[in-house]
Amino acid sequence: MADSPALELKGFTKTFGSLVANDNIDLEIRAGEVHALLGENGAGKTTLMNCAYGVYQPDRGTIYRLGKQVTVRSPADALAQGIGMVHQHFMLVDRFTVAENLVLGQEPRRHGVLLDRRKAEEAVLDLGERYGLRVDPRAVIEDLSVGAQQKVEILKALYRGAEILILDEPTAVLTPQEIHDLGKIIRQLCGDGKSVILITHKLKEILSFADRCTVIRKGVKVATLEVSQTDQDELASMMVGRKVQWHLERREFQPGSVVLRVEELWARDYRGLEALKGLSFEVRAGEILAVAGVEGNGQTELLDILCGLKAPTGGRISIDGQPIERPDPGKLRELGFNAIPEDRQRKGLVLEFQVGENLVLDSVHVPPFSQRGLLNLQAIRENAARNIEGYDIRPPNPVALASALSGGNQQKVVIARALANQPRLIVAAQPTRGLDVGAIEFVHRALLNQRDAGCAILLVSFELDEVLELADRILVLYEGRSQGVFDRAEATEDVLGRAMAGAAHA
Repeated sequence: MADSPALELKGFTKTFGSLVANDNIDLEIRAGEVHALLGENGAGKTTLMNCAYGVYQPDRGTIYRLGKQVTVRSPADALAQGIGMVHQHFMLVDRFTVAENLVLGQEPRRHGVLLDRRKAEEAVLDLGERYGLRVDPRAVIEDLSVGAQQKVEILKALYRGAEILILDEPTAVLTPQEIHDLGKIIRQLCGDGKSVILITHKLKEILSFADRCTVIRKGVKVATLEVSQTDQDELASMMVGRKVQWHLERREFQPGSVVLRVEELWARDYRGLEALKGLSFEVRAGEILAVAGVEGNGQTELLDILCGLKAPTGGRISIDGQPIERPDPGKLRELGFNAIPEDRQRKGLVLEFQVGENLVLDSVHVPPFSQRGLLNLQAIRENAARNIEGYDIRPPNPVALASALSGGNQQKVVIARALANQPRLIVAAQPTRGLDVGAIEFVHRALLNQRDAGCAILLVSFELDEVLELADRILVLYEGRSQGVFDRAEATEDVLGRAMAGAAHA
């Protein structure tokens, strides 16, 4: 049926116990279009697409492919119908190489039996060159940064050649240039007649990439709009049900004493190559120092060292003038250090633990959460209730497993824990990754409040908008070296962009 939608969902309803994740949703995807799904964290966007992809079975609803009713009971059924999905949380085998992950299930063979590694690696290189998503085919997944792993997921979907490609937050850890390149890829795919469903919280991307946008709020479809006939303010208001404040008021910059000092820091990456090359900087009380730069220029190594997960090969670190020979998570905690890690699932949460338990992971051994070696369950429940309400964690259930939460709500759990107990120093890595605009506004305000209370904050973000919104000073990293520190008044996208490309600050 030439005029039939490429994909159509009718009356989709999905519940989890008493929670209605999708409530009688209709969705129509046309051939050759980019269709954005927009909604708050926990609104039901990913659940709806997981139903379309066969990960979940809807309680009610019918799916049509090119006007014909089809049954999708598993991802294999979906792939057979030409429906592919790139998940926000990676579906990769950590100990396999990039090439092995790419071809898993569709392996090229030698003599009909053995894996043809050369062809698998060539596939990675060819796809990476074609789509601007270059990754070392022999790298092991667990040694890659979050951004590189995301590239592998996108390459996997492209390798399988889906006619309908569902991208769940595909640009959450990509640089502006990579996002621009992905936009061209998406347009190329649609030009070939394929359809792309784009789940994203980035309104600029919707306005740049999408043809139509469906807004979902609290499991209910609000509207489907032609993107050319709407704007950022309307989309944001429809998503959160109120007007969003894009730029927050901030107090005048009044830095205090130096809290964190890093001097001549050197470190190697997983390949044994120099990742940090004599990096020096300091962060003062009442200041947000942002680290900007294209991913892969030493940010991950810096974060791992500061959080006590990796040893530097040289240099000195001190907190409040006290030398730290080898950062240790326990010792750092005693000094008032808290962190929002780069990867919430691998470094920020125990997914098999409950929300309430995750909220006290780093303080469960001290009062009021523990007394005389015994857990104070009442105190843990009360802490969970406060944070669930304060950070709008959905579903509002302290005994829900962290693995059952959406990515954005998992991030809220990590942030709530990091901002507790009036920290002296916060290292915030990608703090709003995967959050909707309403939640981003909340987190930005919370970080500014911590700064105004005298906390020293080191912000590492690949989002230039976030850096420019929050930072008092901006350190640009390029190939493990500082390209200079920019005051807020002089920092523009153009100035920072040139520094990120290697042009040193005068």
